[in-house]
Amino acid sequence: MAVAPLNKVKQVLDYGVSVIPREKILQGMPNYGYDWTLPFVFGTSMARSIGNVEAVEIAMRYRTSIQYDEIAATPFFYYTDEEGRAHVVWFEDARSIQAKLLLNESYPLQGISYWNIMRYFPQNWLVVNNMVQIKNVYLT
Repeated sequence: MAVAPLNKVKQVLDYGVSVIPREKILQGMPNYGYDWTLPFVFGTSMARSIGNVEAVEIAMRYRTSIQYDEIAATPFFYYTDEEGRAHVVWFEDARSIQAKLLLNESYPLQGISYWNIMRYFPQNWLVVNNMVQIKNVYLT
């Protein structure tokens, strides 16, 4: 499934704001995706962590269509590698980041915080730049 499906993020935030003051909550934003080899076996299968740009490059290399899960608000695609193994890739794009930022605005929370900011993801920064006011916060 998606790294941070919007419907599940909403469930976590609903619970979080019921027990923690909103001004103490930062919504986590993923900056990565997962490439799963299929079939998925619960408790056994492992995924390879990939960047969002890398996900699009994989889709282009294997000439597969990127789909979008409306409930999770997340893009994904399937492909078959050179060894005949089936894969599913879930990652973030401009649409999924925008959906998460809009969710954040609907609460409102202290802000957002990215996990793994070091991966190149230009779509993200275009969306963020157009939707939020960025401020430096130093945690001590």
